[in-house]
Amino acid sequence: MTADAVLIAGPTASGKSAAALALAEQLRGAVINADSMQVYRELRILTARPSEDDEARVPHRLYGHVPVRERYSAGRYQDEAVRALAEIRGQRLLPIFVGGTGLYFAALTEGLSPIPAVPQEVRDSVRRRFEEQGRDAFFADLKQRDPATAAKLRPSDTQRLLRAADVLEATGRSLSAWQELSGKPALTGLRLARFVTTPSRGVLAARINDRFARMAKGDGLKEASSLRGLDPSLPAARALGLPQLWAHLDGECDLETAIERAKLATRQYSKRQLTWFRNRMTDWKWLETDEISNLITGLMRELS
Repeated sequence: MTADAVLIAGPTASGKSAAALALAEQLRGAVINADSMQVYRELRILTARPSEDDEARVPHRLYGHVPVRERYSAGRYQDEAVRALAEIRGQRLLPIFVGGTGLYFAALTEGLSPIPAVPQEVRDSVRRRFEEQGRDAFFADLKQRDPATAAKLRPSDTQRLLRAADVLEATGRSLSAWQELSGKPALTGLRLARFVTTPSRGVLAARINDRFARMAKGDGLKEASSLRGLDPSLPAARALGLPQLWAHLDGECDLETAIERAKLATRQYSKRQLTWFRNRMTDWKWLETDEISNLITGLMRELS
């Protein structure tokens, strides 16, 4: 298969980053991030971002370049991915996009809705109203003003609830209406090799459990401590394991309890990732193997 770009999606801890790195070394490629949490500078450990040694082996783009206090969006990702793609192809390297954020892959292959940027003063006003009204009243108000969008939201999902209100307030148009529109895909006109990597359920769960235990007992707890006080409505505050480790640091539970809760939250997240991939990536090549070495071999075979 001759490809202008390779896309490797997969749930957290599926081995996709290791596979992308090996592929980049063998095919003279560069790795481009497609994970919404690995963009954050201060979250290297808890997001399992590539190490400095890995980044030195082949070029990496769109990793750790955003402060945690910024609200990074899929629209900004799409713009930056286009620029990274042009840079990498200009160097005659093979672009290899890897990550677990389905919306980012949609931006690359399908295009995003052209939702205008929301001014900061609108965001601030909406957040003040949220604090004054409380979650239930705020959700009830949104449900009355924008029933189509509210029907798709869980009242407990603060980030998406605020996002819907932001868009409605700033544009006078519902988020659902904007989402029915689509823009130009970032990878228009390119030959794409598209893969979803997934080990068996038991192996994936074991990897998640082992990895988070190592993170928390290593520098992960220190990383979480350095971010205490972060606005919980910020996207970075939703990093897997961060709320649970904060609870431990605040004296709400012991470390082992926090670790077990974080493992559970991560396993639940991986299930949601797989559901998204199965619903939206039916025409991608699925590589189901428990061994990372077999995954790399399978990728090379498909690309040869």
